[in-house]
Amino acid sequence: MPTLPTRLGPLNTEVTGCGPPALLWHSLFVDSTSWNRLRGRLAEVRTLILVDGPGHGANPPPPCPFTLADCADAAADVLGALDVRGPVDWLGNAWGGHVGVFFAGAYPDACRTLLCIASPISALPPQDRRAMQLVYALHNLAGPRAVVRPLTHALLGPELSKHDPEAAALVRSAFIRADRRGMRRAIRSISLKRPDATGHLAAVKAPTLMITGADDARCTAEDTGAWAARVPAGKSLVVPGAGHLAPVFDPATADIVEEFWSRAA
Repeated sequence: MPTLPTRLGPLNTEVTGCGPPALLWHSLFVDSTSWNRLRGRLAEVRTLILVDGPGHGANPPPPCPFTLADCADAAADVLGALDVRGPVDWLGNAWGGHVGVFFAGAYPDACRTLLCIASPISALPPQDRRAMQLVYALHNLAGPRAVVRPLTHALLGPELSKHDPEAAALVRSAFIRADRRGMRRAIRSISLKRPDATGHLAAVKAPTLMITGADDARCTAEDTGAWAARVPAGKSLVVPGAGHLAPVFDPATADIVEEFWSRAA
């Protein structure tokens, strides 16, 4: 996987497939391997640009605290380094969806479509903030293995965590192998300091689809519909499942993505 220079430090990036370009940005805590169940299908119709976000994968720690806008600019750096001249289809999960909103607003000519999976647009609510502060503290004191089990359960949802050991193993390994200092910087920058991005939605001009799981308490169907309604060409869709990562591990999600890309084209 080549490493490309960006303003947030070098980011590992993989390019695969054929067709128009699509940039995929994963959720916090995992890395680009979380797209494994979708990438084969999607690579048949798009050239996939799979980015490991700052502090994730094999990336070194980002040089400083960063924002979602900084991540969008780093994505633009990746596209520039790859000499991608045309617009991209942005596919983001949770954190990746947040970055996509900022990217689509800041680089309208570079974003053909925007698809967000389980991406809560509002700031972290107090109850989730307390839980995330605990994760941050335990990770700092005892390392990733101290929190990986409950974190995996939260990301996948109880059913998927129980009945899909392969998915659970992928989440655990992605979280454990990330640089510890880089992961904590990402948690603080992207989760604990996550802004309310609702005001940015009106600036998104690209056709947009926001997906959430039917039982995702952190990104409810009602909220997702309200956020999508703020985008001029926005729509929402509810799919089965709970945690933020559940749709990404369901191969049927590839059908939804392909249909959205086809209709937008």
